[in-house]
Amino acid sequence: MTLTTTGTPRQPETADAGQPRGAELDAVDVSAWFGSNQVLDRVSLTMPPATVTALIGPSGCGKSTFLRILNRMHESNPAAAMAGEVRLDGTDVYTPQLRITDVRKRIGMVFQKPNPFPAMSIAENVTAGLKLTGTRASRREKQELVERCLIRGGLWNEVKDRLGEPGGALSGGQQQRLCIARSLAVEPDVLLMDEPCSALDPTSTRRVEETIALLRDEITVVIVTHNMQQAARVSQQCAFFLAEQGAPGGIVEAGPTERVFGSPVDQRTADYVNGRFG
Repeated sequence: MTLTTTGTPRQPETADAGQPRGAELDAVDVSAWFGSNQVLDRVSLTMPPATVTALIGPSGCGKSTFLRILNRMHESNPAAAMAGEVRLDGTDVYTPQLRITDVRKRIGMVFQKPNPFPAMSIAENVTAGLKLTGTRASRREKQELVERCLIRGGLWNEVKDRLGEPGGALSGGQQQRLCIARSLAVEPDVLLMDEPCSALDPTSTRRVEETIALLRDEITVVIVTHNMQQAARVSQQCAFFLAEQGAPGGIVEAGPTERVFGSPVDQRTADYVNGRFG
C-alpha cells in the first residue's frame, strides 16, 4: 500500500473580508484497513470549497474512518493502514514534506462527544490551539481571537461575561460550540464534524446547525450524520456510503443534496433516505 504524492505544500492565504474561503478537499481512490479487515474500498469524493458535504449511511459503512483519514487521524491507530490520496488544494496531505500538525491546523475536527479541556477556562480552551501549533499572540490578540471565534461558534452572547469559568462547566451543547470555536482559532480551511449533534438536545442541535450555516461561506465543512433531516438542512452536497454483505464500505451515490434526497439515481439510496433500512 504505497502513497503517491504530488505538489508542494501551499501556504495559507488571507481571504478578503466577505469573500468565501476554505479549500477544496479531494479523496482519490482511498482504501482503509484495520489489520487484515478492509473497511473502505477505493473511495473518491470531491468536497468543494465553502460547501457543507454530508456523509450519510448505516453504521459500520466507513464514514467515520473516511473522515479520520482526511486529517490523518486514521494513522494514529497502530493497526490501521490506508492507500490512495487526500488532496488539499491539489497537495496530498500524506506527502512527507507536510507534518501532521500542519495538516491538522488546516483541517480541523469536531468529535461526536464534546471534549473541552476541563481544567481550562472558556477563554483558554479557545486559545489552546495556538500552543499546539506554536502560534504566538499578544494578550490583546488573544482577547480578540477569543471573541471572534466564540462569535463564529455561536456562543459569545452566552459566555462573554464568564470567560474565566471552566469550559467543562458549560452545558453539553455549549461545550460542543466551544469545541467548534477552539477548532476555528487556528483558522482552518476545512472543518470535519463527526456526528456533532448526536448527543445533544433539539435546542442545542439547532444552534450547532445555525453555526454550521454561518461557517459555510468561510470554510469547507464535512459532516458525518445519521440524521437525514439534518443532512438535508445543513448540506449542499451529500455522499451515501454503504457496506453490503461483509464487503468494505464505499460510496453508492454522491451529488447535490437536493438531488440525492429528491431524485436519487440508485434505488439503494432512495431506500435509505426514505427510511426503508439503516
